[in-house]
Formats: sequence, C-alpha cells, structure tokens
Amino acid sequence: MAKDYARTDRIAEQIQRELAQLIRLEVKDPRVKKVTLTGVEVTNDHAHAKVFYTSLDGDSPELFQGLERAAGFLRSQLAHAMKLRITPQLHFLYDASVEHGAHLSQLIDQAVASDKKD
Repeated sequence: MAKDYARTDRIAEQIQRELAQLIRLEVKDPRVKKVTLTGVEVTNDHAHAKVFYTSLDGDSPELFQGLERAAGFLRSQLAHAMKLRITPQLHFLYDASVEHGAHLSQLIDQAVASDKKD
C-alpha cells in the first residue's frame, strides 16, 4: 500500500505554519515583517529544510540577512514547538514565482487589450 501523504510532507507543512506564526509574533527584526512563506521542502533525513519566501517589497538583501540572522532563533523555537528528534537547519530561498505570475498576468492583459483595439 503506497503512502498518499508522506511524513516529510506533513513535517514541511507544520514547519511552514509554525515559522509563519513565529515570524509574525516573535521575531522583532523589522526587516522580516513583510515576509510571506510560500513553501517548505524538508530532506528525507529531516536535517535540512528549504524555506521559500516572498515579500511585497521584492527580493532585498536586507530581508534575506534578517531571515538568516533569525534562523537560529526560529530553529530553537521550532524544536520546542514540534518535538522532532532532529530539528532541520533552515535555509531561506527567495521564491520569484509570485512576481513571475504577476508579470505573465500583465502580459496576458496587455494582449487582450490590444486584441480589443484591433
């Protein structure tokens, strides 16, 4: 019988929920207040987690530095909240898919508007 929903996926979703709440309520760094977590990928051995984020301000070095600086605190809080044997190291990666989608939507809107003119 195949597993429909792997444990790693459940852990990734729980990490995303916990981190979103921690960033919103616990992190005092003003650089990371406008961040949205778009996904988390956890390795099979649960040692590392890629945390994908986006921001209304776009990709800025200050935001990344703020997240990297808070990574140790966030990991320790995850360890208390999730009771895992191994708490993964957090690696933050900017997710440009939201910006890419908005750009494609804008191009489609422009094409439709030019078709209506003709």
